[in-house]
Amino acid sequence: MDGGMKMILQITNLRKQFPKENGSLVAIDDFNLEVEEGEFVCILGPSGCGKTTLLRMIAGLDKPTSGSIKLKGKEIANTGPDRGMVFQEFALFPWRSVRKNIEFGLEIKNMPAAERHKISDKYIELVGLKGFEDSHPYELSGGMKQRVGIARALANNPSILLMDEPFGALDAQTRNQMQKELLRVWEETRKTVVFITHSVDEAVFLADRVVVLTSRPSKIKEIFKIEHERPRDRADPSFLALRKKILSELESEANQPSK
Repeated sequence: MDGGMKMILQITNLRKQFPKENGSLVAIDDFNLEVEEGEFVCILGPSGCGKTTLLRMIAGLDKPTSGSIKLKGKEIANTGPDRGMVFQEFALFPWRSVRKNIEFGLEIKNMPAAERHKISDKYIELVGLKGFEDSHPYELSGGMKQRVGIARALANNPSILLMDEPFGALDAQTRNQMQKELLRVWEETRKTVVFITHSVDEAVFLADRVVVLTSRPSKIKEIFKIEHERPRDRADPSFLALRKKILSELESEANQPSK
């Protein structure tokens, strides 16, 4: 661990089980992960292995069965503005404009209108939506809607950004463009990001570290540190070799029967 780096997220001996008709289903077991401040971490795993459940517990939307999740040394008990969530389905309010969607969390905090306006202006500019402040979600493309989602999450100035397959519903070209946009925003804000994806290519392109999970019950199988400088070239032989290595790890896990 670098001496200058600060730990922001600590997940220790995490376990999550759900009640079932005949007993229970263990989704996550013996899960341990530490994330540094400002780090971009991608989480990959076989379908149905509990990636979203993990993110929901960090967000405080679900409670662990046992173990602990600490943000800045403090146990996560429920939801809070220190965590910003970006979902795959855009989760925007259709009746609110771009600006009003971005300001939603600030309104809940009873922030004065002038201050809200200043903050929303900053993030509208940052995500490249200038000129669309008064547009409504139905007038926006998928990529633009996701920009609004990112701006809304950032407007609360969270300690950590939690992203659940945010580009999964976009076409390939828009998805690649949004990955570049997200990295630009991340480089400007240096927020800590925990990003769930099904795409190995996306993970290698974005992350400082790629965390590969086992099939259910989910544990960490392997962590890959991505040393490639950004911006990364997807056609570079070393990029392709790493992508292939992670893919084979993932495929061998996907062929394991879930317990």
